[in-house]
This record gives sequence, structure tokens and C-alpha cells, in this order.
Amino acid sequence: DAMSNVDGLLVPIGFGERGTEGKISAIRYARENKVPFFGICLGMQCLVIEFARNVAGIKDATSTEFDAQTPSPVIYKLRDLLGVEDLGGTMRLGGQECILEAGSRAANCYGTTEIVERHRHRYEVNNNYLPQLEAAGLQIVGRSHDGELVEVIEVADHPWFVACQFHPEFTSTPRDGHGLFKGYVAAALSQKAAN
Repeated sequence: DAMSNVDGLLVPIGFGERGTEGKISAIRYARENKVPFFGICLGMQCLVIEFARNVAGIKDATSTEFDAQTPSPVIYKLRDLLGVEDLGGTMRLGGQECILEAGSRAANCYGTTEIVERHRHRYEVNNNYLPQLEAAGLQIVGRSHDGELVEVIEVADHPWFVACQFHPEFTSTPRDGHGLFKGYVAAALSQKAAN
């Protein structure tokens, strides 16, 4: 098994379809085998697709980035969400306010429930699927300030299964690691010690 000796899995940013099915398979392995997982931007979107397919029963779930005609667009372009037709200015960029759920892993990492993080993406979680995803156990623990956009996702009953739409790596350094990276690495080290 290619991942049997892995202490943690991080799926980072990216654009396009290349390699996504492998990422989704790796995320499933991490979820089912309690391997600490951290997803960033595309990594969060792949988590949603994996969870939708394999837990929530939305078998053909995907992103319109990978299949524009998908009948189950659990991830779709921000301009579709906002009704923007023109191609220019469709990327969500820069610092955005986010409200975290008190008591969530993410809020514990930050030590607060109100944060500002930097974004650089065109695709978002499709809110139309949230009731089905949440009923299956996906926890939306961070939302945009207006409550409309999913920012942070967690899955309970797992050592660390956290993903964010924003880019914590933009403000993380080797000497001052971002709280989410610290939480992920601590979970991976704890997992390694337990095995």
C-alpha cells in the first residue's frame, strides 16, 4: 500500500484537472484510515468531492472546473454563484474576513473566531449541496463574513481532517508557523508516536 507509512497528507493549491482523481483517492485513504489531512484551496475542494461521493452518496460529484456539464457540481465557479458573466475579475483575491465556529479545531488553532486570510481562487463550495453534506457529517466551521461562502471544513471523529479555501502558507514562516500548519504537524506527530 503506497500510503501505509504516511503520517500525514497535505493536498495544496492547484488549478485544472490534472492529478485530481489521485488527490481524491489519497484523501479518501486519509479519511478512512485516520491519517491526519490538511487541504488548502484545491485541497479543500477535493475533500468536498471525495466526501460527497463516498460519504454523502453523490456518486458523480465533481467541480465545474473539471467537468463543466456535471450534473452534480458540488464545487463551482464563483461567478456562477454571484451571477457574474464577464471573465474579468472572477477570482476572489486578497484578505477576506472569516468567522470560525467556536470550539472548532480551526478556532482553537487561531485562538479566536474572527480572522482575515488571503484568497486566490475562482471556485467555491456549492451551497445547494450543504444540507446533504452536513447531514452526512461534513462540518462547515468557517464561513465568509456574510455567511455565504464556505471557508473552513472539518470532519469529526478523526485525528485531524481540516481544510480551508484560503492560503495560510502566505503568512507562515519556518520560525513562525501558521496555527493551522502547527495543528496539522502536531496531529501527524501524534499519529506517528501512536503507531
